[in-house]
Amino acid sequence: MNENLRHRRPGGQTAPDVTAKRPTLADVAARAGVSTAVVSYVLNDGPRPVSEAARAKVIAAADALRYRPDRLARALRRPRRWRQIGLLVPDLTMPLFAALVGRVEIEARARDHLTMIGNTGYDPDREIEFTTAFTEVGIDGLLVAGAVDPAGTSAICARARLPVVWAHNTRTPVDAPLVRADHVAAGRLAAEHLAEVHGCRELVFVGGFTAADVHYGDRETVAQRHRGFAAVAGESAPVVRTDLTAAGAYAQVSAYLRTCARLPQGIVVGTNAQAAATLRAITDAQLAVPEQIRVVGFDTDAARQFAQITLASVQQPIEEITRLALDRLLGPSTETANAPEPMPVVLAPGESCGCAGPL
Repeated sequence: MNENLRHRRPGGQTAPDVTAKRPTLADVAARAGVSTAVVSYVLNDGPRPVSEAARAKVIAAADALRYRPDRLARALRRPRRWRQIGLLVPDLTMPLFAALVGRVEIEARARDHLTMIGNTGYDPDREIEFTTAFTEVGIDGLLVAGAVDPAGTSAICARARLPVVWAHNTRTPVDAPLVRADHVAAGRLAAEHLAEVHGCRELVFVGGFTAADVHYGDRETVAQRHRGFAAVAGESAPVVRTDLTAAGAYAQVSAYLRTCARLPQGIVVGTNAQAAATLRAITDAQLAVPEQIRVVGFDTDAARQFAQITLASVQQPIEEITRLALDRLLGPSTETANAPEPMPVVLAPGESCGCAGPL
């Protein structure tokens, strides 16, 4: 053995070669002086009996070689009830993606599929790493929400002959069905609610939607929501540009409120991750919500109904998105399926817009 591939332990012992190939069943059999069938009988506890002497040799050989069974190969050899899908999401801390993961896990389990989850963090390298790893362990399909490198991910799936379905949004267009809500309609609905229901004439949008604004974040969805907002508020309506983080939103909204010539009557916040920070920036500026500034956001967490103030929010149909995505993923073919129409959204009123009072 090349000494460059070994290292010495205290006392002169040589540690195992960490670069060597993984020991096989045949290696254990050769070291124990028995057949591979006998090794299999010992490690699998049957189906045929093995003498205690032979069993001891096999166990000693396996321990010496640090042999570990190939669990994937073992799973492929036996009948399975459970199959597996992969699910890639960009940020599990966001209520939208947490809700999506929960629904996918429930729906997939009902279809006898377990779900492997990868949190990509809007990082293309991590997205490719998870995709490669999932294909290597033998998933039966991949669902990707908020893809940032759809071309690279798609190429890996194509080589593995693995079906893939895209959900929510993608950084660049994909030549495949995209299961999503109507984000343009969502932005329009938020602005219409403030303008038509509450009479807000001065509207501001909070969020970033260019590469200069946002490196890691869902800028594509925010751009679509802003398009709907601008259709109501006008193209000249102010935009408080942020990096889509809570800290960025707090800093930029605070600065805007200090320097703007006229306070906005209503604010539409482009992502849920920025909503609480925006509300805090308003109250820290000694302004009252909703009496002086009304706020509408997106994808609020239903569990946050006991926050200091509940957020009025445009909601996506998570259950319908999940069901259709899995229909596409686990159905006969995803290649010839027509692209579904964007799904409708609804507005859930809250204290932040003035529609709902305290609990």
